[in-house]
Amino acid sequence: MNVARSIALFVLAALLEIGGAWLVWQGLREHRGRLWIGAGFLALGLYGVVATFQSDENFGRILAAYGGVFVAGSIVWGMVADGYRPDRYDVTGALVCLAGMAVIMYAPRGQ
Repeated sequence: MNVARSIALFVLAALLEIGGAWLVWQGLREHRGRLWIGAGFLALGLYGVVATFQSDENFGRILAAYGGVFVAGSIVWGMVADGYRPDRYDVTGALVCLAGMAVIMYAPRGQ
């Protein structure tokens, strides 16, 4: 699998997981109702499906690498959806997580 396709799958997974969790949050905490919660459940389920399209056969590696995308994506989602303003430590931490993701997922392993 090429790196661009893999990254696209990680981004799609993040949109589904973070978006799904946000929809459930909105449905419950902001009292938007069951439709929002249901849509969130659907998105969260689809997130689980998208991860299976990564070419690496190691679930643990894929999920660990995805964690870095999740951290950075959550900060971006908060900025876009909720007006969150990250500070330099948030940004630095997210970049460290993305660097870790790249090492875990794309380091040459001599295979």
